[in-house]
Amino acid sequence: MDRNVRRIITAQGLRAFGYGFTAVFLGRMLAARAVSPTKVGLLLAALIGGSALSSLLVGRFSDRWGRRRSYIFLYLAIGVAGSIVAANPPLWLIALVALTGTLSTDVIDNGPGTTLEQAMLTEKDSAHSKAKIFGIYNAVGALFGAVGALLQGFISFFVGSSQVSSVAFLILLPLGIGGAVLAASLSADVEPSYLMQSEGSNSPRSKLGPSRRNVFQLAGLFAVDSAGGGLITTTFLAYYFTTRYGASPRSLGLLFFAISLLQAFSMLVAPRLARRFGLVWTMVGTHLPSNILLVATAFAPNLLVASLLLFARSVLSQMDVPTRQALVMTVVAPEERTPAAAVTNSSRYLVRPFGPMAAVALQQIAFGAPLVVSGVIKGIYDLALLSWARRKKLMLTPGV
Repeated sequence: MDRNVRRIITAQGLRAFGYGFTAVFLGRMLAARAVSPTKVGLLLAALIGGSALSSLLVGRFSDRWGRRRSYIFLYLAIGVAGSIVAANPPLWLIALVALTGTLSTDVIDNGPGTTLEQAMLTEKDSAHSKAKIFGIYNAVGALFGAVGALLQGFISFFVGSSQVSSVAFLILLPLGIGGAVLAASLSADVEPSYLMQSEGSNSPRSKLGPSRRNVFQLAGLFAVDSAGGGLITTTFLAYYFTTRYGASPRSLGLLFFAISLLQAFSMLVAPRLARRFGLVWTMVGTHLPSNILLVATAFAPNLLVASLLLFARSVLSQMDVPTRQALVMTVVAPEERTPAAAVTNSSRYLVRPFGPMAAVALQQIAFGAPLVVSGVIKGIYDLALLSWARRKKLMLTPGV
C-alpha cells in the first residue's frame, strides 16, 4: 500500500475507534436517562438521516472543493460535534448535531467519510485488487471500532456502571484533530485525475454518466438491505440487550468487541472468497445465512445464547461490505467514482431513519420482532441482488 492508502486507512481507524466508543455509549446513555422509545427512535433517525444528507453533499461537491479539503473539514467537524455532546446539551440539540453527519449509530459508518475514502482508495484497476484494499480498510475499521467498544465497557467497570456521563463524547475531539492532521498530509494523488487533467477551477462538478442506470439500480438494492439493517443498529442492540437481558456495560463492551473482531476477520477473508467464487456469489452466499442467524437471535432465551448467535452471524454478515464497495467502484468510470459512492452510500442511509422508528413500533408487537423483520428484509435483498447480477451477467465469475 502506498502512503496515501496507509494514511486514509489510519484516519478511518481513528474515526471507527471513536464511533465504536460513542455508538455503544449513546445507547447506554439513553437507557440511563430513561428516554422514551419514541424519542430514541427519533434521535437515531436524525443520526442516520444526517449521514445520508452529508454523504450526498460530499458526493456532489467534494471533487470540486477538493477531496483533501473536504476530508480535513469532516474530521474537524467530528471533533466539534463530540465537544458539543460532551457538554450535556438537551436532546433536541444532540439531534441537531446528529443531522450534520458527524456522529454514527454504528462502529463502521457509511457516511461522508466513507464516500470520500472509497473514491480516494480506488486507484487499481482489477476488481480483486479493489476488494483486497477494501477488505483491509474495513477490517482495520472493525478492529479499531472493537477497541473503542471495549474501552467504554472497561471504563464503566472501573468508574461504576451507574456513572453515565456525556463527557465521554469528548473522546471525539482528539480523534477528530488526529484525523484532520492525517487528511492534511495526503498528497495530490487522492484528488480526481479527470479534474486534474481538465480546466482546473472551471471543471464541472462530478456527476454520474454512462453508469447511471447501474448505479441507481444498485442503490435501490442496497436501500432494501439498509432498510433491514436500520432496525438493528449498534446503538439499538445496546439498548435492546440492556433492556431485555439486563446486560452490564462490561458485557456490552466485550460483546461488541468480539463482534467487531469477527467482522474484521470476515472482511479479510472476503477478498479471497471473491477471487474464487466472484464478487456477487461471495456477497449472497455469506449474507443470506447470516440473516437466518439474525432471525434466530430474536428467540434467544438469555444473553449467552443471543451472544453466540450474533457471533456466528458476525462471521458471515460483513463479507459483503468490501465486495459491495469493490462492485460499485468496478462498474463505473473513474470520473463517476465519487458520485457513485455517494449515491450508493446515501441510499443506504435515506431509508435507515425509518428503521429505528419502525423498531419501536415492532417492539409493541413482540420484543424481538425488529430482529425477525430485519432478517427477512435483508434476505429478500440477497435474492434480488443475485437476480439483478444474473440479468446483467455481471461479476458472477471469479477473476473478473
